[in-house]
Amino acid sequence: MHFENVSLKLGGNSILHNVNFSVKRGSIHCIIGPNGGGKTSLIRCLLGQMPHSGNIRMCWGKGSVMGYVPQSLDFDDTLPLTVGDFLAMISQSRRPAFMGMVRSIRSSIMEALERVGMDKKVARPFGALSGGERQRVLLAQALIPEPQLLILDEPATGLDKSGAVIMHEIINELVSNGTTVMMIHHDLAEVRDMAHGVTCINREILFSGDPKELLTPERIFNIFSATGKAA
Repeated sequence: MHFENVSLKLGGNSILHNVNFSVKRGSIHCIIGPNGGGKTSLIRCLLGQMPHSGNIRMCWGKGSVMGYVPQSLDFDDTLPLTVGDFLAMISQSRRPAFMGMVRSIRSSIMEALERVGMDKKVARPFGALSGGERQRVLLAQALIPEPQLLILDEPATGLDKSGAVIMHEIINELVSNGTTVMMIHHDLAEVRDMAHGVTCINREILFSGDPKELLTPERIFNIFSATGKAA
């Protein structure tokens, strides 16, 4: 996956400027940077949600699947949807949720919920879930069907320790099977340990490459200083 001179302006303000970097197939690539630096906007450009200049080239086969886990979900808690209904609504867009799940979809949903440790709560109202439980369900929906590219926007938000362990296990399993994972992450120590590549953005590229080489204490300090300039 290649980002080539990607720029984004909103209301005359420059959000991203000439962003260039590549993500290797079958790797974990983390996007880091200060708040307001354009990380989520970059993801939205990738998802086709924001008009941008430049190119985003995807090098994958026909019929490949992209999964996406947002940082949070704006959901009306009063809606009478169970966890199963919620996933069915997303997974079978041409069939109303109130008609129930077709057998093949139900099997996929239950398998995904089991992977994230939420299979026992398939009948629980989605609006009654905790923030961490919702994140697990959002991860489950991104696995139906199993993606070749998984995009995550700070996926650990709200997760407890066991939820974070499950998420990391799933990510490692996917990557071992050839899936490419691109995520926004704020825990730089974790990025250094788990990622194969890292790109730091503050409206433009500050640096991109091997996290073990690039995430030095001096550079980390400069990323989040008032100037936001990388050493």
